[in-house]
Amino acid sequence: MILITMSNDSSTKCTVNFDTGFLSTDEVEGIFEALPIDVSFVSAENEVHYFNREKERVFKRSRSVIGKKVQNCHPEKSLSAVNRILEDFRAGKREKAEFWINLHGQMVHIRYFPVRDRAGKYLGCLEVSQDITEIQKITGEKRLLDESKAAEYAETYSGIEDADNG
Repeated sequence: MILITMSNDSSTKCTVNFDTGFLSTDEVEGIFEALPIDVSFVSAENEVHYFNREKERVFKRSRSVIGKKVQNCHPEKSLSAVNRILEDFRAGKREKAEFWINLHGQMVHIRYFPVRDRAGKYLGCLEVSQDITEIQKITGEKRLLDESKAAEYAETYSGIEDADNG
């Protein structure tokens, strides 16, 4: 159960209590804004209800999209795919849809997920997009922030399970 509690203190908007903890609305917003990905939420009625303002959004958004049908936010050539994904989510036929495209020199990974309540009722769709150009170049391992000690630590921790050394 999620419980939202309001405070009379004007500096606190409210607290959202989840099964696994609690967050203030400022913390929830801060978390979404800190994510290095584009996040958009489309309601069960196919209306855009939310997007984060990630600084380097792949797909730029303006507040004018809030409340609009998501179909009005996509190019005509992709509408049949958008509608099929949403219909499949609503019907429970699909639990994700993902694809990747080259866009202006960036490799963009786009994923859609159905959002459901605990009873399984369809609430909407979460769209997550990310420029993965630099991620695709990653090789080997990097475990620590201290670059100068990375080789030393790699030697020390080789053979130890990931869960043991974080």
